[in-house]
Amino acid sequence: MTDGVLHYGVTDIPGAVPRTSTYDLSNATLPYLMKLADQGTPQAIRQDTGLAKGVNVYKGAIAYPAVAEALDLAYAAVSSMG
Repeated sequence: MTDGVLHYGVTDIPGAVPRTSTYDLSNATLPYLMKLADQGTPQAIRQDTGLAKGVNVYKGAIAYPAVAEALDLAYAAVSSMG
């Protein structure tokens, strides 16, 4: 407790509202899935920087710096993979 404020974090808060959280997750991810389906992975991640930022592994290389660092492996930017 700090300054009379109790901070509380729940990692599984969507479990308290499963139906609502499922709709929200679906609404947030569907546009990306549609881009991947319509354009294919290479074109979709070239054209959408937000989507590209969410790529962890691509063409056998780790494309997310924090994952590469956590695993002590080499990082390769998606933009460098063609």
